[in-house]
Amino acid sequence: MIRRLEWRCIVVPYKHTQTGWVTLAGMAAGLFIVGVAMMNANQKWISVGVMVLLAVAMVAYSNLTVTINDDTLEVRFGPGFIRRQYRLRDIESSRAVRNPFFYGWGTRLTPHGWLYNVSGFDAVEVEFKTAKKVRIGTDEPQSLESAIQEAVRLTRKRAS
Repeated sequence: MIRRLEWRCIVVPYKHTQTGWVTLAGMAAGLFIVGVAMMNANQKWISVGVMVLLAVAMVAYSNLTVTINDDTLEVRFGPGFIRRQYRLRDIESSRAVRNPFFYGWGTRLTPHGWLYNVSGFDAVEVEFKTAKKVRIGTDEPQSLESAIQEAVRLTRKRAS
C-alpha cells in the first residue's frame, strides 16, 4: 500500500479589527436626537422605528474585521450580519490606496468596485482575475496589503 503525502503551505493567519468611532458617535448622536424628538412627538411609533434602525446599524457597522486564513479573505462588519468572503486563488493583485472623502463609510459601490469601510480614508484595493475590484478600509494599509500579497503567493505556490 502506497500512501501519498501531500505537501501544503499554511498561510499565516491575519486578523485585524478596526472600530468606527466616528460612525458610532454619529449614530449615537442620531439616537439621542430621535429620543429627544420622540418625547415631544405625537407619532412615537415612527421615532421608535428610527431608533431601532439606528441601533441595529450601530451594532452592524460598529467595526470592520478583516481575516485571512488558509484560502479566504473575509471582510466582516460588527458581529457578522454583513460579511463577504473572497477566495485567495481568485486574487490577482492588491495595493494600498487612499479613498476620497466622498466615498464615505459603510458598504457602497464606488467607481473602483465595492468599498467596505468603517473609518478613515486608507484602504487596500484588491483586484481579482476577473478584473473586478473591491476596496477594504483599514487603519493599517501596509500590513493588510503585505498579508494579502503573502497569502496569495503561498496559495499560488501550493497550487503549483
